Formats: sequence, C-alpha cells, structure tokens
Amino acid sequence: GFILLLAVTELSPSSLYLSGERGGHLTFSFIFTMVTLVPPAATGSPAGSKPMVTEPEKVDYFNLPCPIPYEEIHREALMSLKPELFEGMRFDFTRGLNQRFSLSHSVFMGPTELPTQSTDVVKIPTAHYEFGANFIDPKMMLFGRVMTDGRVNARLRCELSENLAMKANGQLTGEPHMSHGMVNFDYKGKDYRAQFQLGNGALFGASYIQSVTPHLSLGGEVFWAGQHRKSGIGYAARYNTDKMVATGQVASTGMVALGYVQKVSDKVSLASDFMYNYMSRDVTASVGYDYILRQCRLRGKIDSNGCAAAFLEERLNMGLNFILSAEIDHKKKDYKFGFGLTVGE
Repeated sequence: GFILLLAVTELSPSSLYLSGERGGHLTFSFIFTMVTLVPPAATGSPAGSKPMVTEPEKVDYFNLPCPIPYEEIHREALMSLKPELFEGMRFDFTRGLNQRFSLSHSVFMGPTELPTQSTDVVKIPTAHYEFGANFIDPKMMLFGRVMTDGRVNARLRCELSENLAMKANGQLTGEPHMSHGMVNFDYKGKDYRAQFQLGNGALFGASYIQSVTPHLSLGGEVFWAGQHRKSGIGYAARYNTDKMVATGQVASTGMVALGYVQKVSDKVSLASDFMYNYMSRDVTASVGYDYILRQCRLRGKIDSNGCAAAFLEERLNMGLNFILSAEIDHKKKDYKFGFGLTVGE
C-alpha cells in the first residue's frame, strides 16, 4: 500500500487573510499543501538473496604477540587477592631530588608474628625505620634499602639490549643463613620469552613460555637447588582476552595452582584462585574483587580457611595517599588492622 501524507502549512497572515466585509459576512481563505503519496520503504531482503555470513577471523601464526614472563602468569589474580596487608602504623615519605634520583623514608610500628609449633598466635611489638635511595632511568632502575634491624636490601633492573634484560636482588642480614642473592636474565623474543636464574646455594633455574594462539600461551620451567639436592619441573598455561584471564600451573613439587580473573568493567574485576598441594593434601580456594574509583582503590578477598581481608588506598590530594588494611582469621582467632600515610609519588 501507500502512505497518505497530508500537510497543512503554518497558520500565518500569509495563509490566512481577511478578504473584506461583504454583505455583513467575513470571507477567509486557507492554503493547503499538496497531498503526497509516498511508497513504503522495503523491509525485507530482495527475493533470492542469501543471508550475510561473517567469516571467521584468520590467525597469523607468524605474527603472534609476545607473552608475559613465566613468573608473572598469575599477576592479575595476585593483584586482587594478595594486596600488601600489614598490621599497625606505617608512614612512607618519598622526596625526588631530580628526575632520576629520589630518597625515601619509612617508619613502621606494629606487632610481629612469631612462628610457633602450636595453633596459638604469638606476637611481639616491633618498630623500625627504613632509609632508601632510588635511581630510575629508561634503561636502568636501582633501589636500595637500609633498616635499623641491620638488613640491607637491593634491587636492580638493567636493559642490556632491546631484547635482553637483567634483574638482580639481594639481602644482607646479621642472622646466619638468611642472606641471599639472585640474578635473572630475561630474553624477550617476537612471540616467546626465555629466562635463566642463578642464585646462592647453587640454585639454577630456567623457564620458557610461547604464544600458541593470539590468546593462549604455554610454558615450562626447571630448577635445581644444589644445596638441598632438590630438583623440579613445572608446566603452565595462560589464556587471556580483553575481558578475562585464566591460568593454570602444576609442578613436580606437588603444587597445583589455578586462577581466573573476570573484568566486569573498566573499574571492577572479580578474581578467584585454587591452590592444592598433593604432597601435603593442603587445599585453599579464595575469591576476591578489585574496585577502582576516581579517588581510591578497594581490594578484598575471602578464602576457604575463613580468612577475610580488605585493603583500601585513598588519594586525599596530589602526592598524599591514605591506606587502610584489615584481616580477620576466624580459624586462628587472629585479627589485624593497620593504617598508614604515603607522601610523595
């Protein structure tokens, strides 16, 4: 059929005018636009046409993305489920001397938990001061820390070439057998990464991870601890998209680790993990969240052992952050609460 459109022009002195008074009667004239017949728009597809079929996206297996390092395959789940919880009071101050060099001061006051054979929790009050120096360059980063209890920590990252980087960390203490050091070489290929580790105590390790598809990467690792005469091998898989990350890892030491992170929106992520040791038969599962607001970041989790934790970072002003940390362990009847301030970027 056809659609009948009848349009009437706007009522104005040009369309409505007074002809004059004739014989006591008023005569009015109206102007109407032309009636137009408009055929209806076609809604169906033409006869004989085939429905549009979307072809699957072709994968270029010679141009796959480079995966993340093997040791960081669980990093999204760890960011949500393993925040830096603490108990007591913490104050951190960082002052930049120039674009590359800065100094830091940290004060911590709170209880320290002592390891015991029983299920009871034993804590002693402690307090220490930490002085640090930081050097940050596009090709080198160096961090050093000195604490009042005698510990000295150092971390180094250096870009030896475009594809090869070196990472090193070490700690010196006055306690016997507590000092350690490790050097890590990371080679970044086009679609793979290879790492080699060397540490004190005759510790050797190597890992390799390869992108198999644009979203799936597979890898493995081997290590040898000469001081303890132990060796091990492990395998890992990681599948990631724009909305989720799924990881799995198994090792000959008895560890099985599974993780899953779902990105609900740009500000909200949900995470879960499952840890199982088939040597000791220990099982732990946890779920958590990561909520990023305009001025703060809130992370929390609860696990199968009855432990619930939350960590809040609130940005009060430019270079001033307020931190709240809380953890409740119902099984051990252990309750922890901490707060702190961070000044400087």
